[in-house]
Amino acid sequence: MESKNAIKGLSALAQEGRLAVFKLLVKAGPEGIAAGEIAQALDLPPNTLSAQLTILANADLVASRRAGRSIIYSANFAGMNRLLVYLMEDCCQGRPEICTPPVKQACC
Repeated sequence: MESKNAIKGLSALAQEGRLAVFKLLVKAGPEGIAAGEIAQALDLPPNTLSAQLTILANADLVASRRAGRSIIYSANFAGMNRLLVYLMEDCCQGRPEICTPPVKQACC
């Protein structure tokens, strides 16, 4: 990952509302959640949620798919993992075993 992409991802997460949306999507897993359910769970107006999701999608952290009349959003776990790997790739002066477990413990 290039640093400009990491900055984009970190910037997308560096806002309370977007971070809440992303954490909710991570919790939901690969199945995702309909936009209306996200708005209701986080008490966000639809236009605000739309803007938050667009920023997260542009940072490669959120994916969407259509299911009937709904749009289902899910965390892009591959994008999230690329960002985490970027942050940890030079961990502890070449001793990555110190940093490796967090992703496996926290997810999937």
